[in-house]
Amino acid sequence: MFDINAPEFLMLAAFAVIIFGPEKLPELARKAARLLNYFRNIANDAQGKLRAELGTDLADLNISDLHPKALLASTLLDPVKSEVTAVATTVSEVVTEARTVEEPVLVAPAPVVFDTEAT
Repeated sequence: MFDINAPEFLMLAAFAVIIFGPEKLPELARKAARLLNYFRNIANDAQGKLRAELGTDLADLNISDLHPKALLASTLLDPVKSEVTAVATTVSEVVTEARTVEEPVLVAPAPVVFDTEAT
């Protein structure tokens, strides 16, 4: 979700120590962890309630499948994917077959001998 590198994390930690002080920082970290856990529990509870309300027909519903990209991929790309793999398999078979066929050896035609006295 967030892309925080090590130098950015160290800079944020240094700012936190400067702003809040080393005495209050452990207490603030505990509060932040409790808040994160609280929000995670709310999200899990909402997901559980949604599954319970939808019933057994949609019990295996994954919320991430409702994301527009995932929905588009499952409805448009899945049927096409089987066709693409079939075509790719056929092409690879043809290429393999073409590589195994021996090239014909070209033989120079025998020179035609004319009878100069026959004319």
